[in-house]
Amino acid sequence: MDENDISYLIRGSIFTVYNALGPGLLGSAYETVLSYVLTEKGLKVKQQVQLPIFFEDIILDTGYRIDLLINDLVIIEIKSVETVAPVHHKQVLTYLKLSGLKLGLLVNFNSSNISESIWRKVNGLL
Repeated sequence: MDENDISYLIRGSIFTVYNALGPGLLGSAYETVLSYVLTEKGLKVKQQVQLPIFFEDIILDTGYRIDLLINDLVIIEIKSVETVAPVHHKQVLTYLKLSGLKLGLLVNFNSSNISESIWRKVNGLL
């Protein structure tokens, strides 16, 4: 299963979670439920994955955490905010660069239209 196949399953799962819970909860609630739904679909899900910075041949633990890492291929960054800011998009792109992964999804569950609140971010994905 490649990044695009996984992304398709993730998107469907985001809709499942949103339709069940609606907007207005904390991001951690959506993270927990989405993790469960994805695991039930047979995907390998890791929550709050530590993301160090490699600088001048040393590893620096900066406290950055990937919300969800799916099959060690796709990052999901979960928000539940009034407005997604440009820095949120940059955050996902930076996580992709630091991790060497190719695909990330940014999702804001605090939305009246979830289909307009999922953004696909790529780092060298064909």
